[in-house]
Amino acid sequence: MHCPRCGQQQVSEDIKFCSRCGFPLGLISEIISHGGFLPQLADLPKKKKWVTRKNGLKISLIWFIFFTMLLTALAGAGGEEDAAGVFAIIGSLGGLLMMVSSFLFLPKEPKLYQTENVPHYQNQPNHPAQFAHGTQQQQALPPQSYQPAETYFPPAGAWKAPNTGDLVQPGSVTDATTKLLKKDE
Repeated sequence: MHCPRCGQQQVSEDIKFCSRCGFPLGLISEIISHGGFLPQLADLPKKKKWVTRKNGLKISLIWFIFFTMLLTALAGAGGEEDAAGVFAIIGSLGGLLMMVSSFLFLPKEPKLYQTENVPHYQNQPNHPAQFAHGTQQQQALPPQSYQPAETYFPPAGAWKAPNTGDLVQPGSVTDATTKLLKKDE
């Protein structure tokens, strides 16, 4: 672990203060051990936004049902045909206007996985902690490839002994370097 203030590499993850600048590292090591967030903060109640697209659509549906079905039926049963027509128009157009304005102007409600408690490594592809915690998404297999036998050619280099046809062991990694050193001598 490195100190976030001065960059000094620390001897241990359990050290409480930076050995160079004295910056308190107790909280930093706890944040690192929990994947970038504090579990204590996850338990705090979050203030939920009330004005969202989902709530706007619910209100427009309630508006539509209240005016077009309930008030129109009551006005029609009471003998007020003009009022029933007005309620039907107000309910239909008002509900449609509120639904369209909810889609256009109100924000979406944040989903659970879009909160601030997402570990920092989820935005970094192939981070080792993704595999340890099981958050790496499974990728699909690559598309099937096809190579006809007629187009196959053997790999470059001698894989078989010239006279016997037996397989030859590949050379060491240092063989090429050794050959170059022998040339220099």
